Amino acid sequence: MMQNGILILTGQEVLGLLNRRESEIVDVARKTYEAHAKAETSLPHSTFLRFPDDPVNRIISLPAYVGAGFKVAGIKWISSFPGNLEQGLDRASAVVILNSVETGRPQAILEGSIISAKRTAASAALAAQTLHNAQETSSVGLIGCGLINFEVVRFLLTVLERLQSLVIFDSQPERARQFKNKCQDLSPWIEVKAVARIEMVFESCSLISIATTAVSPHITDLSLRAPASTILHISLRDLSPEVILSCDNIVDDLDHAFRAQTSVHLAEQLVRHRDFVSGSLADILLRKIPARKDKESITVFSPFGLGILDLALAKMACDLAGKEGKGRIIESFLPDTWLNWDKC
Repeated sequence: MMQNGILILTGQEVLGLLNRRESEIVDVARKTYEAHAKAETSLPHSTFLRFPDDPVNRIISLPAYVGAGFKVAGIKWISSFPGNLEQGLDRASAVVILNSVETGRPQAILEGSIISAKRTAASAALAAQTLHNAQETSSVGLIGCGLINFEVVRFLLTVLERLQSLVIFDSQPERARQFKNKCQDLSPWIEVKAVARIEMVFESCSLISIATTAVSPHITDLSLRAPASTILHISLRDLSPEVILSCDNIVDDLDHAFRAQTSVHLAEQLVRHRDFVSGSLADILLRKIPARKDKESITVFSPFGLGILDLALAKMACDLAGKEGKGRIIESFLPDTWLNWDKC
């Protein structure tokens, strides 16, 4: 790449580069979490751009730096517009910008929604592998039948060798039907059962992933849950504070998770402390705390979604693009030094 050039990777190119690399992406998530726990990252708080007359939609900026073996800095700029689904569009759209850690100059612009979905699913799969009895898990429950849970299924098929059935729920039955068909395309030997009530998911499965567009808690009772359940609380705002307080809670970052009216944030406001959170997933990966308090407890993983994961995965995509000759380089994207501007 020339000094003033920048690499552009489209969504289709990113998808092609990351396709069928689930194990590698889970490993990237693991190494990134561990780097974060070792203070080898920089992770400012995400910034939420909201609209005064439209509380549902938002655009979020996630700046970050990852050292360790990544050496990458940049930002993800991602929008969430749930109403897009009614227009046949995806809820989220995003770009990722990577900067040189030597000069600070932007080096790459990547379509970011695919990276965001895959890093989220990889995080969930890593949590399932770490917190749950992965070797014995044959059935998984999914609440919310959109892109994120579809990617979660894709990644769980990699880490759960005995996965045989899915129990799914969505408030819109048609979406559940489409999700079922897509999952069976992923793995024709997987049985997929759509149920009419959320409670039926908790009755049927001990490993459950929740990925909805909910902006406030709507699950207030887990009394029907299967023993030793693990809940991957991906969408962060589905469980009531009382439910959170009754569980063993794991987060991805102890500071970031307690923001933006997430369920753990609401629980903190209720009891005025954070003692109900045992620690982070990285604490378990590094063997600082046990994976579970006891065999019968409900463990909830609530990942705020860290920009370090997006940048680490974007770096992986750029490295692969270089090896495979993918993407487009715009050689004159950046201007010449200002000393030469009058020559233009």
